[in-house]
Amino acid sequence: MKAAVLPRPGGADQFQLEERPVPTPQSGQVLLRVRAFGLNRSELMTRKGLSPGVQFPRVLGIECVGEVVQDPSGQYQPGQQVAALMGGMGRDYDGSYAEYTVVPKSILYPFRSQLPWPQLGAIPEMFQTVYGSLHLALKIQAGETLLIRGGTSSVGLLAAQVARNAGLTVLATTRSAAKADLLTANGATHVLVDNGQLLGPVRALCPEGVDKVLELVGATTLQDSLACIKPGGVGCMTGMLSESWSIPDFAPMEFIPATVSLTIYDSGQITAPAAALQTFIDSVEAGQVLLGIGRIFSLDQIAEAHQLMESNAAGGKIVVLP
Repeated sequence: MKAAVLPRPGGADQFQLEERPVPTPQSGQVLLRVRAFGLNRSELMTRKGLSPGVQFPRVLGIECVGEVVQDPSGQYQPGQQVAALMGGMGRDYDGSYAEYTVVPKSILYPFRSQLPWPQLGAIPEMFQTVYGSLHLALKIQAGETLLIRGGTSSVGLLAAQVARNAGLTVLATTRSAAKADLLTANGATHVLVDNGQLLGPVRALCPEGVDKVLELVGATTLQDSLACIKPGGVGCMTGMLSESWSIPDFAPMEFIPATVSLTIYDSGQITAPAAALQTFIDSVEAGQVLLGIGRIFSLDQIAEAHQLMESNAAGGKIVVLP
């Protein structure tokens, strides 16, 4: 099989396309034929050497969709459609940047769909992140106002659609006014050009503040985002587009406004039920949700795909077809 191997941390040019034996599943594992996978910012950080504990060489990739080739237990049948994500995939063991991969059964999500593989490949982690952030962490309700900071990211674009469909008023940010139409086409009620200070523009629209905030930029903007929330509201930090993991000299009493709650969502800790994934796939098939796919690459174009992800110019989810 072909695999995109990262021998050491560094730039996108470090990837090497290698011929490797197809791996053999052991007890509790399943061999998958990888049909598509999406790129994720966490993989960019791993590539740069910013993910603690990852040993190299490593085949990256924290998610994929594909078909079962072999399950020693017989629980999954050959040809069955499945998604796989997280659970140490692409970090603790080799992941999806390959034609075949072996994964623990615990991270599999069976599904049924007639969607083409590129669309399916955009779904697993993006869906998990949006569902977990909006429903499990923020517990959104119809009639609420939601600020999405980092709105033009693939997660931000999907979150705006899901929130709009749930009856929320969505404020979404971009650093470029030229991307305003992209945000409104994906469900944003109001578009805010982000210069690092959103309190004024948000309060002009919502004098008391917004009910909920989905923070996708990260630690660098989190304090300003929390200041935009009304008393009793909730902010969820999910993304790290700024590639900043921590807050220097964090002083909670000064950082978090009184009665505002701060939480996070991490699909490595809590995931959506398999039934929710199937429901989401069904909604895509029915045209109720549009998947924002930026570009589609082949496996031998993995370096170019990573460069596009790093440039923040994809305009949607980047998908690779091995």
